[in-house]
Amino acid sequence: MLPLVDILLNVHLFNVDAVDILSTSKSVVNQESVVSLMHAVNSTLRIVDLQDTLFRKDILWDLFQGGLNCQLLKLRSTEIQKLNMIGSFMQLHTLNLDFCSSLTSLEKDCFTCMPKLMRLSMCGTRIADLWTTREALSRLHSLTELRFQNCICCKDTGPCLASSNGADSPASVGKLFINQDSLNDSENRVSNHFEGILSSDPSFVATSGRADFQLEVSFGDLHVDGRDECPEYINLKLRDTSVVSKMHLTCHPSPICYEKHYREYLIASLPHLRVLDNFPVKKLDREMANTVFSQYYEYLPYKRRQKENVASVLHMRETGRGNAYHNKSSRIKEAVSCRKSPHFYSRSLCAAKLGSSASPSLHTMSNISNNIKEGSESLRPRQFEYHPTNPSLMAFGTLDGEVVVVNHDAGNIFSYIPLFGVTNSILGLCWLNKNPSKLLAGSDNGSLRLYDINDTLQKAKGSCSSSSPVVFDKFEHLTSLHVNSTDDQFLTSGYSKKVAIYDICSGKRLHLFSDMHQEPINVAKFAHHSPNLLVTSSFDRDVKLWDLRQTPNQPCYTTSSSRGNVMVCFSPDDLYLLVSSVDNEVKQLLSVDGRLQTDFGIASTGSTHNYTRSYYMNGRDYVISGSSDESIVRICCAQTGRRLRDYYLEDRTWESPILVQSLRSDPFRHFHMAVLASYVRPSSKRDIIKVNLLETGQYGDEDSKREDFSSSYVHGG
Repeated sequence: MLPLVDILLNVHLFNVDAVDILSTSKSVVNQESVVSLMHAVNSTLRIVDLQDTLFRKDILWDLFQGGLNCQLLKLRSTEIQKLNMIGSFMQLHTLNLDFCSSLTSLEKDCFTCMPKLMRLSMCGTRIADLWTTREALSRLHSLTELRFQNCICCKDTGPCLASSNGADSPASVGKLFINQDSLNDSENRVSNHFEGILSSDPSFVATSGRADFQLEVSFGDLHVDGRDECPEYINLKLRDTSVVSKMHLTCHPSPICYEKHYREYLIASLPHLRVLDNFPVKKLDREMANTVFSQYYEYLPYKRRQKENVASVLHMRETGRGNAYHNKSSRIKEAVSCRKSPHFYSRSLCAAKLGSSASPSLHTMSNISNNIKEGSESLRPRQFEYHPTNPSLMAFGTLDGEVVVVNHDAGNIFSYIPLFGVTNSILGLCWLNKNPSKLLAGSDNGSLRLYDINDTLQKAKGSCSSSSPVVFDKFEHLTSLHVNSTDDQFLTSGYSKKVAIYDICSGKRLHLFSDMHQEPINVAKFAHHSPNLLVTSSFDRDVKLWDLRQTPNQPCYTTSSSRGNVMVCFSPDDLYLLVSSVDNEVKQLLSVDGRLQTDFGIASTGSTHNYTRSYYMNGRDYVISGSSDESIVRICCAQTGRRLRDYYLEDRTWESPILVQSLRSDPFRHFHMAVLASYVRPSSKRDIIKVNLLETGQYGDEDSKREDFSSSYVHGG
């Protein structure tokens, strides 16, 4: 190829209008020579098809950074994880990245140098996040055709030919999408599957006037070439000719296609889109998409309708003017009432910053605690809590029974309390409210200790203070503890049916209540403002509110979930209860009587071991939720249930997901949180990751070492 490259370096002398490069070799080729060939004819490039050659990561990196002058580019790679095509692709109008099986996300600015890109296909990738994808695609102002899954009979991104039939034909287009997984050798099974979908589709019933029909399904020969595992043709015959509907069969879906309201979300977010997954976007589709989007999603926090510039928000604050976009008479009253809020400008700033950030800034805390333990051992966090009054402090307990207080802003250890006696995991931590230097800790063997971090303060390794901590009677199988608002009592619950109440001053156990539930009580919480009200959540699916002023043999009320409850907590003002049950069942209840206020409608995974935990953020404005078998942190409006963002956590060093074991919102900073994360590969490791949703950034320093751990994910909050 080198002599050919030398010749084509002078291609401009041969009066050549266009050069197409097609690599059909499935064997190892000299990849550097292919790149040299593309650069040699760059000014006359038209088509570059490299889908049959798996290029190395460094080759692709140079290609993405340098850019090409081609009009059509087809790539297939198992090396690309995060697409970052920041080079110049000024003439590119078609980009095909089908079957880039490692591609998980798109950089925010990866398409900024593609002003003419009209057609984009990414079938068979691992892209899953609606929000980061929307942010990247919004840079493509010429994009009209997009695919994350392809119609079973279409090779390109354009509309399916079958969809061009008239509205009076039985082949006219409906709104049903059936993935490849739905197809099966059994014609009866497929027929029943289609019948179930059709009969439950409102548009079908409205069009046909009836939900009973007969359907015949017949398959053509299967065509398999290593990538396409679709029938060559499928005949669908509706015996009732009055049915005006067509099944749109799709295959090779990326994970993003399984997101709820995926199609409506992208149509509403991309106003110039004309074809999505080979299915044309019509006026009615766009109107429906806008309706669905406004019902289930928040474009910007605090119901902002358009992005604002941070500088303009600050200028309005300095000049005392209201928000610029409240300029219509119908909105004047709303604007005035909003400006009366002391949080008006802080919320405006958050909306401006969050609107421009699709990927948050993440910082691990593993580097803070590397020098505490002897040898190469690192701390393994199991539970953590922000300090109630000091914005810089956070306490966490470890799987080995240690309690550590860190200054997470400065990145150093504030206080270290070595393990006490037998090694046991710290499952419960709670700061006192009126004495915030004191920290209550409980381990899974039932041991309870009250520490004063000022007494145990030390800057380097060593033993804790000689003063003895307060010791309480053990509570077996402990998973949770919580202090009441007046700091005179705390409660414990655990993997049993009991709840105990302790006196903090004397250390005595005041009450031991048995059989409050039919199954273990994983988490129990006091109210924030009433020292006598507490709530319990159990795997028996019940949530119960209790008043200690009454004999707690009868709850104030009982409400039930459809699955076992993992945890419950009060809102900061005690008006609501946030209940999290197994596998993403998250609901907000009125604390006064347990009535349902908001069902957040998070999709379940089908796993009975997917333990979900949820907390309030920004006061009680938003809810953050994560589950132990997933790598997603979901953020929803607490009042409407609308989804604001999903954030995916991934270990880029080992190309593996990071599972969310627990999480907390920062009580002092809006849209800041911390996640207790479990790394999956190469060997499990635990860490606390700080997340700043208002900044775009990458991971902080990554540890090269991976530590093993073993503990049940269900216990505690």
